[in-house]
Order: sequence, then C-alpha cells, then structure tokens
Amino acid sequence: MNVSGLAAVVTGGGSGLGAATVQSLREQGMQVAALDVNQQAIKDIEDQTGALGLLCDVTDEESVSAALASARERHGVARVLVNCAGIAPPQRIVGREGASPLADFKRVIDINLVGTYNMMRLFAEALIPAEVLDDDGERGVIVNTASVAAYDGQIGQAAYSASKGGIVALNLVAAREFASFGIRTMAIAPGLMGTPLLLGLPEEAQQSLAGQVPFPKRLGYPAEFASLVTEICRNQLLNGEVIRMDGAIRMAPR
Repeated sequence: MNVSGLAAVVTGGGSGLGAATVQSLREQGMQVAALDVNQQAIKDIEDQTGALGLLCDVTDEESVSAALASARERHGVARVLVNCAGIAPPQRIVGREGASPLADFKRVIDINLVGTYNMMRLFAEALIPAEVLDDDGERGVIVNTASVAAYDGQIGQAAYSASKGGIVALNLVAAREFASFGIRTMAIAPGLMGTPLLLGLPEEAQQSLAGQVPFPKRLGYPAEFASLVTEICRNQLLNGEVIRMDGAIRMAPR
C-alpha cells in the first residue's frame, strides 16, 4: 500500500507508542487523526505533528462513532487504523487485602480488548464500501497492539495479559473475516518499551529491566514500533500475524 495521501486513525495517539505512530505516519504523507482521552495530549500532538486531534473514549460506541465521523469529514475514509490505546495497572489476583476488585479487571479488559474491538468494527464498517486501492483489491489495514505479556505475563499482570491475549486471539479471526473485503489485520506484540509508563520508573529500575533483554540491552524506542507499523502498511503479504518486537526477551514469572 502506498500510504502517501491516505487517511489514518491512531488511538492512544497522544502519547507513547501512539504519538510516535502519529508522527511517523505524518512523515509518510498521511492525513492522521489522533484519538485520545487526554485533552492536553491531543492539543500537544496537534501542535507537534499537524495531525487532527480528537477526544475519544474507545470503550464508548457513540464517542468512537463521533470521532470517526469527524476524521472522515476532514480527511475522507480512513484506510489505516492503529490501536494503541491501553492501560496496564499492576494488580495480583489475590493480594494482601484479599481478592482484587472485579471492577478493576473489567476496566482493563474494557479499554484494552473491548476498546480495540469497538474501533475495529466501526472502522471496518466505514471502509468496506470504499473503492479498492489497487489491482489486488486492497482497501486498508488494521494494526492492533498486543504485548509479550500475552505469551509470558508476569505476576501482577493478570488483567493486562488477558486483555492482550484476547487481541492475539482476535487477530487471525479478523484477518480471515476481512480478507474478502481487502482489509488486512495485523498485531504487534512489543516487549519492554520506553513509553511514559516505564520512563517514569527510577533510573535503576529502568536499567534493571533493560538488562533482561538479550539484544539490544535497552528499552525499545517508540519510533521502532512506529517504523514497524509503517512497514506493515507497505507490505501487503503481512496479514493475520502477530509480530513480537522484543529483542528476544522471554519474561520471567516476576
């Protein structure tokens, strides 16, 4: 897919992996709508990249529909969706004070997994009637964000791992369903990335985490995630697969 001039939507676009993706897609000549629940982050990413910033709660159908409609009015039908919105609060299933609140587990699943599904279904609904882009019949591509925690989650990551495992399981099913419409579906499973979540830790903790990566022994750069998103858009044979981007790390139990 030649992405230049096409429209894209990025959730969680105000920070971390999402912000890096917005920047990268803009550099490729795309018209990008950055969706986020943080109003200040939206303003910042607009100022930094020239993207269209839109307030959006990915778990809410009306909020997503309104954001996609606004993006479509400005840029036309979006051909690329990148789902980066997510949370990762640590919590044991049973802690010192007893069983974890069920509402906490549901919140992580709702944002990470249900939010991803909500975006996918409404994005695809609008894209399916659009004209194809080439002789192969391609219309667009969806890139979801999973995690290595989907495969080897650590203690305290029950909700997060479950949500990302759901994204992994959803990937091939969606790719098979959307194949007849020329819409590819991919997922990236990042390892330890230098996002605000990890960069907010003490330097000693960051170095300890980086030391667990076989090579390179550092946290991943958000720009590396964004670069892979761009390659997925360009390479039409990338479909129905989850790509681990983790420096060969395999997480220990804790």
